[in-house]
Amino acid sequence: MLKEWIPAEMPEEEELKSRLEAAREKLAVQQLQMKEKKVPVLVLVEGWGTSGKGSSIGRIIQNIDPRFFKVFDMEKKTEEDARKPFLYRHFAKIPEAGKFVFLDSGWMSELTGGYLQGELSEKVYAQRIESVQRFERQLTDNGYLVVKLFLNISKKEQEKRISHLAGEKDTAWRVGSYDVWQHDHYDKCQEVFSDYLKQTNQPSAPWYIIDAKSRKWTELQIMEILTQGIDIALSNSQMAVPLLQNVFPLERMPQLSEIPLDKTISDEDYKKELKQLRQRLGELHNRLYRKKVPVIIAYEGWDAAGKGGNIKRITSALDPRGYEVHPIASPEPHEKARHYLWRFWTRLPKTGHIAIFDRTWYGRVMVERLEGFCSENDWKRAYHEINEFEKELHDWGSVIIKFWVQIDKDTQLERFTERQNTPEKQWKITEEDWRNRDKWDQYEQAVNEMIAKTSTTYAPWHILESVDKKYARIKAMKIVVEELEKALDGHK
Repeated sequence: MLKEWIPAEMPEEEELKSRLEAAREKLAVQQLQMKEKKVPVLVLVEGWGTSGKGSSIGRIIQNIDPRFFKVFDMEKKTEEDARKPFLYRHFAKIPEAGKFVFLDSGWMSELTGGYLQGELSEKVYAQRIESVQRFERQLTDNGYLVVKLFLNISKKEQEKRISHLAGEKDTAWRVGSYDVWQHDHYDKCQEVFSDYLKQTNQPSAPWYIIDAKSRKWTELQIMEILTQGIDIALSNSQMAVPLLQNVFPLERMPQLSEIPLDKTISDEDYKKELKQLRQRLGELHNRLYRKKVPVIIAYEGWDAAGKGGNIKRITSALDPRGYEVHPIASPEPHEKARHYLWRFWTRLPKTGHIAIFDRTWYGRVMVERLEGFCSENDWKRAYHEINEFEKELHDWGSVIIKFWVQIDKDTQLERFTERQNTPEKQWKITEEDWRNRDKWDQYEQAVNEMIAKTSTTYAPWHILESVDKKYARIKAMKIVVEELEKALDGHK
């Protein structure tokens, strides 16, 4: 893509100046329209070392209200980032609706740099390119404008800039060892960069190659690409996107109505098994930490089904320093203003730790679907997006355990009534719980569809029959122990 690229002809000084002024005026108007229509803009600035990525961003943001943008230098990965999935630190930086985020380097630099320097195998590199393709498509499908810029300079120009910067005390720090390595291996880097650009050049998020030989010319190209992209995004902000066919292997699951709920356990067996399972789970937690295996346990289920008591028994066996429980309620304003998966990406555990979610990303295809908090296109698209999200977690090496806690309608009424009539339990029952109960049949239909479409072989659903809460607790702990043992088999 780089070798075949033909740069546009740089205009004369007067034309350049007038076009730049027009683009600046246009951007001043657009940022207010973006805020009004809640269009988020993510600008990824990539390119050769010393091509001027940082200084180009600096010139562009001078034309934007400081309240409307953030800039992040993504070149260095922290130790914390290294213990999270590859996309974590990039997903965490996406903008709120109506605002800009500029990334100085990003997922392209991380991938191509790692591949060129032998840190990533061909297999992992190819897998991560697929992750990037899905990530960018998910953003654009959810209304983000993703502008990807590659600042291109010749080998000769790069040599000139490295020499100039390295020759001054105050600028020598701007030349890193990777910049010099890049220059020494320019042809090899050009080949890898070109192939990466080609593989990730998607219609909804295309690459723009910028002729970066002149500062003003670079600024004009970026400004005109950015303003044109914003125009298109503003006109398309209410458009639905095509639904994708599922490509992930699914496990056949029963309908909720087909699940017998007469499973019970005696008090004696419960106490005996609980003690044994706690001991085993504690041992496995230590091994997980030592082997740096991340674990995600997700709970969904009917109101009053017993999720809290189930979680409590599992955590009673764990070292409190190695797990966190995330009770998920309605999104906060800053969460609602971003991609719906953002608040889950930012709560993922470090390697060796356990994250337990009391309600999850599946709210998109249940409560948000039935209460009209998102469009029909949004929730129908979410099945595929969720399968992709969980595939990312699986490929990262995470153990994913998903529980649906099942009871019948009569049992729920009995528990609601008990909560209502017991002062110390009244905090557990709300008007919303009663309203949701009125929609039981609609929720059951939605849950059946959710389980059928998202019970993948790498992240299957487990149904916990919870009319007898003690039976459900023991079953959950057995499943967790079994899944952890299976995952740790390869980590002796």
